[in-house]
Amino acid sequence: MRKQHDPEGLRLPIKLDSTSNGEFAPVPLEPVHRRANRLALDQADRLAKRAASTRRGFLTSACGAASTLLFFNQAFASAGKRGGFYQLSAEAAEDQALAVAEIGGNEFIFDVQGHFVNPTGAWTRRLPESARPLTFPDTSGCAAAALPGNLDHLQCLGPDAFIQDIFLDSDTDLTVLSFVPSTRASEPLTIEEAAATAAVVEKMQGTHRLYLHGRVNPNQAGDVEDMERLAGSFNIAAWKTYTQWGPERKGFFMDDEPGLRMIEEARRLKVPNIAIHKGLPFGPDSYEHSTCQEIGRVAKRFSDVNFLIYHSGFVTGTPEGPLDEQRNDGIDGLVNALRGAELGRQHNVFAELGSTWRFLMRDPDSAAHALGKLLLHVGEDNILWGTDSIWYGSPQDQIQAFRTFQISPEFRERYGYPEITPQIRAKIFGLNALRIYPVAEDVLDRHLKRDAIAQARANYANQPNPHFRTYGPKTRREFLNLLRWS
Repeated sequence: MRKQHDPEGLRLPIKLDSTSNGEFAPVPLEPVHRRANRLALDQADRLAKRAASTRRGFLTSACGAASTLLFFNQAFASAGKRGGFYQLSAEAAEDQALAVAEIGGNEFIFDVQGHFVNPTGAWTRRLPESARPLTFPDTSGCAAAALPGNLDHLQCLGPDAFIQDIFLDSDTDLTVLSFVPSTRASEPLTIEEAAATAAVVEKMQGTHRLYLHGRVNPNQAGDVEDMERLAGSFNIAAWKTYTQWGPERKGFFMDDEPGLRMIEEARRLKVPNIAIHKGLPFGPDSYEHSTCQEIGRVAKRFSDVNFLIYHSGFVTGTPEGPLDEQRNDGIDGLVNALRGAELGRQHNVFAELGSTWRFLMRDPDSAAHALGKLLLHVGEDNILWGTDSIWYGSPQDQIQAFRTFQISPEFRERYGYPEITPQIRAKIFGLNALRIYPVAEDVLDRHLKRDAIAQARANYANQPNPHFRTYGPKTRREFLNLLRWS
């Protein structure tokens, strides 16, 4: 019999914490976030008693997720943050059918940024025995097999956990497995290991639910030359690069010589999708290369290439506000780069929300400005859903929050932002990604509804056991520990 996660119900289904994806230093919670968490947990006690349920039972229900978002609204509003809100009926906190109707959905969800770490990969054999990268406060239920040294906890980030978190504990249909920047000798996930996980999913009646990036750092010797092997052997759906990263801590712009070589090779290999980490700067080194200042230029120059701007240029240090036409970083930097290039409404630049939306869930004003600017200036057809999970555990809470988030009427009137409609959500959740990533018609029409994962998800729904954990670093010490061993 499987062990029940969090039997005392101490974890909320919507996670507000300081977890990062390991690419930026965790940002501590503010008093309003702690107050929101405390209010939601306290009220869960009351509502569970009224429903004759345990707190854990209540929190794993649709009412538990709905009530958490409702009490987040209350805490944010009391702090003067009213630019956006989670649009739910008050009755959804106690009416299960209503909660399911408002927080559930049947959208096609294509997460274009997923991650996992191979817990038995070659990188772990280069670690000293005392090393403990990626530590977690609770790893119970993760260690499916003993690993050398102090590495059992890495099972939490392995392929089994990935499938559980992404395909069973969330409504995600398809995902793209992405990569982190690294030297060629120290990848925590190699393309071969990623392909092996794709094969595990593939065996479940042949459904192509998992797609692969090919990691390319063109300022690193051998990476551009290796693109042909990646494309030929691993059916790469897109390339992933980090312009602020380099073996000597020096980045590049996409219209510098390394970036141009990569673009030309992507065109030659007929894989014209390039996912570029922009924003979430690693630190002062090459900060300028984390901005989007060249994106408009290269997009106009190479109209036959799709430039997927992962994280949308977002930075954590400055709250999102109305568009600042003088700013060259953050989401404003992306918007200004596109406006400067005069690309128009139909263009080949896509803004991706991985980690960005997860962080914006902490601030409804910033969330309203960020989404409003992207919808207004990048366009509802050019925004992609990504979650950066499993660093944040299952992405279900991000899905539920996005399903219900709305820009306030005041902000819509003052700044010209559009209302977020079900049609817009459907485009962002997955329909836009279908314009970029090659998904066979039989996958969409037949396999997603009846494959083994769909059957496992239906069975699991009868007795769900979500853990509501996050895995990425939560403190500066954990972040520096990750950098030390990665």
